Amino acid sequence: QVQLVESGGGSVQAGGSLRLSCAVSGYRYSGYCMGWFRQAPGKEREGVATIASDGSTSYADSVKGRFTISRDNAGSSLVLQMNSLKPEDTATYYCAYRRGGCPYSPTGRSFDYWGQGTQVTVSS
Repeated sequence: QVQLVESGGGSVQAGGSLRLSCAVSGYRYSGYCMGWFRQAPGKEREGVATIASDGSTSYADSVKGRFTISRDNAGSSLVLQMNSLKPEDTATYYCAYRRGGCPYSPTGRSFDYWGQGTQVTVSS
């Protein structure tokens, strides 16, 4: 089992920054994919960014150039640095983990483990 705990959400004005963290504990695989997903009220969950065990990353077009995903070498910590935040970034953000590579999974259905979520609110 893998346990994920997010922290770092909050409220910020448009143009501001927030840093989300996710602590990973329990069993960890040598090959894995970790990601951040978000869900706004009334909307489907969407992928924000992923990072594989080899360090390769991918981002949703809506956050490219503004958000940066990173992890520590042990795979025990995941971070999402969010800059130039917009009101449309308001959502509950979840970290997720799966064994193996990072598949095309826009809603995260292929991820096995999830955190409890942390709220991000961006006001205009």
